[in-house]
Amino acid sequence: MSRLGPQLDLDEAAALERRRRQELLRRGRIFNARIRTIGIDKDALDAQVKERKIQEAAEKAQHEKFAHDMRKNDKLMCLLEERQKNEIKDMNRALNEFHRNFQKPETRREFDLNDPQALKKDRPARISDSDPRCTVSGMQKFMGEDLNYDQRMKFQKEQLREWSLQQQKDWKNALADQKLADDLYDKLRIELDRKIMEEQRREEESRRAVCTATKNFNRIQAAELDHKNELEKAQKIKDDMDEITCLLRGDFLTENPDQAIGPLGKHHVLVDRWKGMNPEQLMAIRQFQKEQAQEKLRVREQERRRDAEWDRQRLQAARAQLLWERHQQRQSRGQRQDLDALNAELSQEQKAKNVYLKEQEYSNIPTDEYYAQFNTTTR
Repeated sequence: MSRLGPQLDLDEAAALERRRRQELLRRGRIFNARIRTIGIDKDALDAQVKERKIQEAAEKAQHEKFAHDMRKNDKLMCLLEERQKNEIKDMNRALNEFHRNFQKPETRREFDLNDPQALKKDRPARISDSDPRCTVSGMQKFMGEDLNYDQRMKFQKEQLREWSLQQQKDWKNALADQKLADDLYDKLRIELDRKIMEEQRREEESRRAVCTATKNFNRIQAAELDHKNELEKAQKIKDDMDEITCLLRGDFLTENPDQAIGPLGKHHVLVDRWKGMNPEQLMAIRQFQKEQAQEKLRVREQERRRDAEWDRQRLQAARAQLLWERHQQRQSRGQRQDLDALNAELSQEQKAKNVYLKEQEYSNIPTDEYYAQFNTTTR
């Protein structure tokens, strides 16, 4: 039984975790505002979602425009820096050219002290091998300065010619390597330009897609607005025609005979005394107009109350959603803390098990006795 102790603890912990997960799922089904339909206006929420998508699309287009402007400004800055470097290089080249043309070393006052051709301009140290100035103490004649000067100079010239040919060969190889490097660099620049053009093309396509979506949305909105205006115009024309018909068929224009009834009877019409409608009829018309005005005020008040109720329900739904999200966060935080505590306990048990395994290896304790000690310690 001591061996099955940790397994039973793990089973109990798993069952407890399973029940806790089921309880959280049940709470999620009960308190989920997206599933419940009580107190929620789906049409208003769909309209809000649609407006939110439109706003996100506009913000995305604006961000893409800002990114494009930033990349354009970066390219412009690189071009300006490159031009500044070229201008500095041209100024330095012009300054060196000016020094080389107008500030030569020969024009300096102390040039005679540092003239590299001073020895060539001076009188030779000796004229021939038998020059009387070539004394021992004068040190004017050394090894190699004999009459074989011409042959030695010819050999040296041939050697210089070989060196020059070798240098030319090396120079040609260097030029070929430089040309190869330039070709590779040109290919790389062409590939980079192609990638940049492809990126620009993609940006243009995305911008064109955004513009097309915006145009379609504006077109739909304009069509809905036109349809609404047409309906309002038709309703107004119908109301005007009804009003005109009512006026044409009214007692005023049709000259109702009841208005000219005299004192002798209902059928006696006093044409010369007829002045229009009587006060009762006028009062009835004014009363009807007053009722129409009151009805219109009542309809407006109902619309205002309905809009206020919709706003209140929208705020309550948003507040309930916020409270539910906070509740979910607190539950997630609690579950994470419980999981961390369980992991810490399992880690302690694993460490204790490793310690007992090492002790068992060192002390050669039998396996049954080791498990009995391990289970007793963990309990």
